[in-house]
Amino acid sequence: MKKLKRYQYERYAILCQLAYPDADEHYHKVLEPFNQRQLVDKHGRMSVRILTTNNKKEVIVVFRGSLGLRDWLANLIFLPTKIQQIDKSFYIHWGFSRLLKQPMYSSTKSIEQALPLRELLVKVLEPLRQQGKRFTFIGHSSGGAVAVLMADYFERKSTKAVKRVVTFGQPAVGSRSWYKHYLLHRKTYRICCDLDIVTFMPPFPYYFWHVGKMLWLHDDQIYENTPTHERFFRSLHSWLLRPITYHYMRKYIRNKSLFDEH
Repeated sequence: MKKLKRYQYERYAILCQLAYPDADEHYHKVLEPFNQRQLVDKHGRMSVRILTTNNKKEVIVVFRGSLGLRDWLANLIFLPTKIQQIDKSFYIHWGFSRLLKQPMYSSTKSIEQALPLRELLVKVLEPLRQQGKRFTFIGHSSGGAVAVLMADYFERKSTKAVKRVVTFGQPAVGSRSWYKHYLLHRKTYRICCDLDIVTFMPPFPYYFWHVGKMLWLHDDQIYENTPTHERFFRSLHSWLLRPITYHYMRKYIRNKSLFDEH
């Protein structure tokens, strides 16, 4: 597995932030090198952004996470449901299956031409694949869950079409069988930050499984593939001790950059 480089991490993180309507304006310069196409839901909200450049083969597909009460309530429906991934079927979280089936239309079309997200995305990406492009799927929260599902689906449809998968704050997606047959473990990076409670969801760790390589950002370090129970208790321990650690001199030194503004 190749390492995820710092500039890639930063770019993908900002692109995920830009999937939300409240993103900081100064982040928008990251979009300047790209040609983009958006897939929007029935409410006209951007849900997927497809980014291409003329001189590179990488296509970045960005999935937005939950937006609004209805999305969050759907995420809490932990019932498993069967989904077909080309040649195999798996049981996955019902809420994420719902996202794959939700009607979407391209920003260049109208709502009358809406298709299920998975069907529409394959239709949009296939011409790019035929041009020799390869795909990086990224997403935050439930958008990360959709990213791994779509990446696996597209890899089954077109071998070696997926370059990498990077998710941030992603909940677990599917059953043990999903984990065992996921095609992109060596190309998938799952970023977790401290005690991000969503990354422990759904609360059935021996039924819903994560995929890929986990990179845990904690106490100014990166830990790889830390077991879930260890990550939880170490985060909790750190959180309980945090008022004391604020007294350490290294905390004062770390904030030295704040004085550049005075």
